[in-house]
Amino acid sequence: MTHAQEIQLQVREQESGNGEQDSRDDEPKATKRRLTRGSARWWMTVVLDMLMVLCGGTVGTLLGRLYYNSGGKSKWVATLMQSGGSPLLAIPLLLTPPHPAEERQPAAPPSKVAAVYVGIGVLLGFDNLMYAYALLYLPVSTFSLVAATQLGFNAITSRLINAQRFTAPIANSVVVLTFAAALLGIGSASDDETTSSSDVAPRGKHALGFVLTLAASASFALILSLFEAAFEKVIMARTTRWVLKVQMCTNLVATAVGVVGLFASGEWRTLPGEMAAFKNGRARYVLTLVGTAVCWQAAAVGTVRLTARVSSLFANVTGTVALPLVPVFAVVLFGDRMTGIKAVAMLMAVWGFLSYVYQHYLDGRRAAASGKGAECGVVCTAARTAGVSA
Repeated sequence: MTHAQEIQLQVREQESGNGEQDSRDDEPKATKRRLTRGSARWWMTVVLDMLMVLCGGTVGTLLGRLYYNSGGKSKWVATLMQSGGSPLLAIPLLLTPPHPAEERQPAAPPSKVAAVYVGIGVLLGFDNLMYAYALLYLPVSTFSLVAATQLGFNAITSRLINAQRFTAPIANSVVVLTFAAALLGIGSASDDETTSSSDVAPRGKHALGFVLTLAASASFALILSLFEAAFEKVIMARTTRWVLKVQMCTNLVATAVGVVGLFASGEWRTLPGEMAAFKNGRARYVLTLVGTAVCWQAAAVGTVRLTARVSSLFANVTGTVALPLVPVFAVVLFGDRMTGIKAVAMLMAVWGFLSYVYQHYLDGRRAAASGKGAECGVVCTAARTAGVSA
């Protein structure tokens, strides 16, 4: 029995030594696996990122609608507001110390990183433009609910680009959200009646706004999947500094697209008159633009952090949680009509979100069970080895 115990002890020491060596060789991956199993620190950071996405996205959308309702007319200014706050990210970037993993890891090829910045940044710039037009042509409640289709689009792009598993709950989420958007598309003509938001939107533009929102949602879903692929295959790091770098540089490129569009379209000539005619004065005009830019950057940072920490699909699901919030605030602040069709579509969107949350819950339980099974397998193997030797 003493000999058997010695063999069992040697087996455990050897496995422990191998585990320590693997941990030293691939510490960032081990850290990621440990955090994604649901540690308290991981959940704290995820919840913080979710709050940034929810608060920033909700307030940013409402302020964007307020810009149009108060006399703003420039679509390129509305586009710039979605990415123009990116220079503010230089402050947290300078204050964030480098992660130890960044020093041990080889640097990503500068040419590939630059291609990521330019490619995603240009896509983001035109995506912001489509959203700006869509928000002008649709009431904010309808806009926010149609934009929920980006979760369905992201399920497809995540499958094709990021090899995301397409399970029954995720499929249910995609189908429900698709029907919710179709329901809103059929009933969007009713929003052309006398509401304060519809008075701002040009008559007969609801169909175009609906199509632009769908196109922008599909484009944003692609952008999130490309972000995840860039972190996985090009940058190969998911630290806070890299998240801030990627977010700031891609948004600077998107801002450059907006600036070129603003001057090429000639809309810059109308800005002094737009500011003078803005409801409640120039100060409110500036505060609206600044507030919108800050809110969208907060939401964008939270989205990219969730994409890097969990997945692009999870980040998109978090944005979907804001669906019940925006229409309610739109009814209170802008006089949008909460029709029966919108209420049903909102409930369907919430059901689609809960379907994906349930899938995430199942993944967590499966990972926990797999971890326990692996530990049991090690112990049982050692016991059998000891028994045979004895």
